[in-house]
Amino acid sequence: MRADRLVAALLFLQTRQRVTAAELAAELGVSERTARRDLEALASAGIPVYSQAGQGGGWSLVGGARTDLTGLTAPEIRELFLLTGSDSDAGPQTRTALRKLVRALPAPLRAGAEAAARAGIADGTDWAGTDTEEPRLAPLQRAVVEERELRIGYARPGRPPRERTVQPLGIAAKSGVRYLLADTADGLRTFRVSRVTSVTETGAPAVRPEGFDLATAWRALAARMEDRLVAVTVRGRAAPGTESVLEGLLGRRIRYGERGPDGWTAIEADGPSPEVVAAQLAGLGARVELLDPPGARAALARIGAELTSLYGGPGTPEAPPRAPAPGATRPG
Repeated sequence: MRADRLVAALLFLQTRQRVTAAELAAELGVSERTARRDLEALASAGIPVYSQAGQGGGWSLVGGARTDLTGLTAPEIRELFLLTGSDSDAGPQTRTALRKLVRALPAPLRAGAEAAARAGIADGTDWAGTDTEEPRLAPLQRAVVEERELRIGYARPGRPPRERTVQPLGIAAKSGVRYLLADTADGLRTFRVSRVTSVTETGAPAVRPEGFDLATAWRALAARMEDRLVAVTVRGRAAPGTESVLEGLLGRRIRYGERGPDGWTAIEADGPSPEVVAAQLAGLGARVELLDPPGARAALARIGAELTSLYGGPGTPEAPPRAPAPGATRPG
């Protein structure tokens, strides 16, 4: 797991004056390329790691060999714990290693490290989409650790940014996408970090709910979101060869039934509304036929009419013939 490797790499560096990427790769049991990426990740997190090229070169910690973490500054320790604590690969071994590292720190630095360790949680299950553009991540992480109230700009898809005052409580990572968990006037909310357009400290301390636990809060919010994503079920049937496209569009929200004599397969698809499912499947054209509920069929009819109005006209190719639904008859 990458977070485990980063901690192990740092400890290995502290016991050597200089190491090569090949030596670190042998120590960690990974490729030399992976070891080099881990070293670069430590450097980008603010750990004082530098490389020296040429014969006798390698990677070293500024200040030479050390056997504990007391040579690191408070911001560097905080960045390390944020980096490992929010890694989507972090597991029980990583959390155990972090607890040991916290106990090894001098008392003045321990509180900041413990706060950083609590500030991130990773969730490996999938929702939809990935967006890695997160220019506001660093100030959000700092506000969580330092417990600073924020005024953030947040832009939902297709809407202008709107400012909100929030009490930042943690950063959660889900399938490579990070979310800010924050208390607001409307209760606990999640904000996708890539959609945060501005971050301003109000000057007031953040108010943390009594007994707040990031992991518990995230599970409750994630369950609520997942319930909204599967609020309705649309039924229909799909032509042969569409399975991979359907699974790419809907993931685990698509289920298959029996295959008919014409080769078409019964399907069920979950979504937040019939209209959303219809829009997701519209690109398949006549290769998918929705049968129920009526709202899904009406939504596809509207989409089809809009596309015909925009793109139809002389020379438009005819749609391929569609197999009749079970029990239906073709006009004579």
